[in-house]
Amino acid sequence: MEASVKTAGLLLCLVTFLGVPFCAAPADAEEVVWFESAPVKLSPFRIRKALEQGEILSQSPGTPLLGYLSRPDGDGPFPAVVLLHGCDHLRLSVKELWPKRLVKWGYVVLVVDSFTTRKLDDDCRIALPEQVFDAYGALDFLSKSSSVDISRVALMGFSTGATATLDATKTEGNEQLMEHKFKTAVAYYPACDANRGAPSAPTLILIGERDNWSRADRCQKSLARLGDDGPSVELNVYKGAYHDFDAPEFTMGKRVLGHIEKYDPDAAAKSMRSVYAFLRKYLSE
Repeated sequence: MEASVKTAGLLLCLVTFLGVPFCAAPADAEEVVWFESAPVKLSPFRIRKALEQGEILSQSPGTPLLGYLSRPDGDGPFPAVVLLHGCDHLRLSVKELWPKRLVKWGYVVLVVDSFTTRKLDDDCRIALPEQVFDAYGALDFLSKSSSVDISRVALMGFSTGATATLDATKTEGNEQLMEHKFKTAVAYYPACDANRGAPSAPTLILIGERDNWSRADRCQKSLARLGDDGPSVELNVYKGAYHDFDAPEFTMGKRVLGHIEKYDPDAAAKSMRSVYAFLRKYLSE
């Protein structure tokens, strides 16, 4: 146990590569917060049909959720990043390393826990489309904070959380029913779907060449179908990298449901530089 604690501590160091901090010094104390997922809103078409048929519709409430909020020093308002975890729940890199890194870069960070209140276990056999509504519940929660500039909030997800990130920021999706919108999106190894539709915000996709869970070629084909008149989409494919290439907890590699998850320090560093530059480009004042 002592060795694990020392290893985790080393990961929280400040390392600078080409002027970009990858690991961050400890940020302000993490705050546990509670909020609700965005309720599943009724479309204008559904409302109109109900009125025509004399049907009374009820609005479903949101799901109570647990989150972890971290802030930079100062009063702000700051840009912010909402983080969505994958099917392995809140691993170290999502719950601690990425928030500390992002706070060091100047962002308020809200990590969304989509499993605990739903009493779900880590199970990569399930799908959780509700994460889209969790993301907008988090965005609504941040809109009430004076330390957040709600016009400059990014959505960032990992694996299934990355897939939810793409679904949450697509045209003609649930995004159009929400009051607040995400300014941009970052998706680490999502499952790209040719039928997902065009993005509603600038998007950065980061994926490993050897990832046979979230396949790079599907993302390439999906992007090839997009027109030139929408928000920009950047796809970075890292040669030789597998799923979870940014997560140091997979240094030794792991096989899950026939898929390899393995940390790649070179790909991780390159991806962090891309995320840093991408967020600076779209969330700067």
